[in-house]
Amino acid sequence: MSRFSPAEAAERLASGLLSFPVTHFRDDLSFDEAAYRDNIGWLSGFGATGLFAAGGTGEFFSLTPAEVESVVTAAVQEVPADIPVIAPAGYGTATAVELARAAERAGADGLLLLPPYLTEAPQEGLVEHVRAVCAATDLGVIIYSRANAVYSDTTVARLAEECPNLIGFKDGVGDIEKMTRIYSRVGDRLTYVGGLPTAETFALPYLEMGVTTYSSAMYNFVPEFAVRFYNAVRERDRVAVYRYLNEFVLPYCDIRNRSAGYAVSIVKAGMRAIGRPAGPVRAPLVDLDETELAMLTELIDRVPEAGA
Repeated sequence: MSRFSPAEAAERLASGLLSFPVTHFRDDLSFDEAAYRDNIGWLSGFGATGLFAAGGTGEFFSLTPAEVESVVTAAVQEVPADIPVIAPAGYGTATAVELARAAERAGADGLLLLPPYLTEAPQEGLVEHVRAVCAATDLGVIIYSRANAVYSDTTVARLAEECPNLIGFKDGVGDIEKMTRIYSRVGDRLTYVGGLPTAETFALPYLEMGVTTYSSAMYNFVPEFAVRFYNAVRERDRVAVYRYLNEFVLPYCDIRNRSAGYAVSIVKAGMRAIGRPAGPVRAPLVDLDETELAMLTELIDRVPEAGA
């Protein structure tokens, strides 16, 4: 049973940095539940205000529905009571509905609705997709706008009016005009989440558009730095933000950009670099090579300190 109402979950998520943990695999690519549970307990001690289990960084796209439910169940059982767990739903509408119901069984506190699988869809089709998922659950739902599910401002406004348990909008597009239009139409009815790869690079300008939080993948392996960066953004400390960008975030992005799919792979590499390995990624992703891992390890070893 959910520990948070949709409104409570939305308020909690908007108040701080969000954790998107990796999913731990053994060398044979099976889910390593014990290691995952241990890592959730460790991550919970650094101040994140929400945990998105089996999300994009958690390789949702490579998990079976049964594995998704196992991952979400483990997260729910390991996090402190004041951290909402958001479960994923996606693929076609029928599968997304099943995943929403599984999330309720697992005790999740909300849903992140990822884009449908493969096919493009008109706005009316996206409306029907979101309505079906919202109707299937009492959990609060966050829609993820990216890839083949880019929601217009009028669509988001319509869904916010028609779906009481729609609580959030996560942006993975980076279209400033579109984001401005959405916030202008909908205002504080929704919680807005930055969801571009390495969201830290967009955090400061997005704050001005009502996006108070974002999903931090690097929280997995440099959690104290990730929280420090977030606090600098919220305080609008531009000097600190740009120092952190130049000294760590942008060099990190340079490594990430060396291959397609590295937005996820580099996070697992970061876990390996700090001595908390989470296993390999599943195909179709590939792991960083040894040279790239060494570059990342060196970067992590000189992560900026506060006020340095």
